[in-house]
Amino acid sequence: MFDPAFAKELLQNLPLNRHLGVEVLDATATAGACRLPDREELKNHVGTQHAGALFTVGEAASGACVLGALGENVATVTPLAKKASIEYKKPARGPIVGTASITEPVAAVLERLAGAGKTTFGVHVVLTDATGLVVAEMDVEWHLRKNT
Repeated sequence: MFDPAFAKELLQNLPLNRHLGVEVLDATATAGACRLPDREELKNHVGTQHAGALFTVGEAASGACVLGALGENVATVTPLAKKASIEYKKPARGPIVGTASITEPVAAVLERLAGAGKTTFGVHVVLTDATGLVVAEMDVEWHLRKNT
């Protein structure tokens, strides 16, 4: 059985995530969520969350989603972010939460993986502030390959 604490420990201990203080909130079969704290060293020249920090928490949330969706299969595959795009919508103030979901049924991803030994799939991330205001949206394309 997949333990969401595994995803939390893995992602929070990645050096950049640890440096920024990214906190994993959720890593389940249907979603992933991470929180970026509100710290002075994460702000840009206008006093809002830095674009790079927003990108990092979005990518981390997508990773939490991937780990949660893979569940017990996580030990048999290598997931890698292949490409990503982000649209910054509003100034990001305060702590930011990135919430991610896979854009297709997980069963379809696992079926392609079983057949070809590798596959790609998308994860959509919405980044919000403490009031629920959407400050950015991100799409990450993930590549999975079976471990040999």
